[in-house]
Amino acid sequence: MSGPSPVRRLLRRLASTPDELEASELREGSAASGCTPVGQCRRGQLVSVSGRLRTVVYPPRTTAPNLEADLYDGSDVVTLVWLGRRSIAGIEPGRALTVSGRVAVRDDRKVIYNPYYELEPPR
Repeated sequence: MSGPSPVRRLLRRLASTPDELEASELREGSAASGCTPVGQCRRGQLVSVSGRLRTVVYPPRTTAPNLEADLYDGSDVVTLVWLGRRSIAGIEPGRALTVSGRVAVRDDRKVIYNPYYELEPPR
């Protein structure tokens, strides 16, 4: 079988919330790009993940420069931390990107420090 019928897909879209539709779209995009779903990433694993930035935290001038952003791929969230940076052009909420790096765990949250990243074209 090739999947659900067009009518069933339409009914599912009509019955879904906007958050569910976004999560589904992000999961499909991540799978199409060949990236690992964040929900399957484990500590110490070298991964490539793709998703959309939900939040970006710009540090105040009085603290150490560490730019943090939460990347959501429809399955889970990973926090991206760029050490020694206060801002990066293109790293902004709502931006889609693909990142690569080693997964760490900090305060029971998945984190990738100083990830290699590729910005996706804006929609």
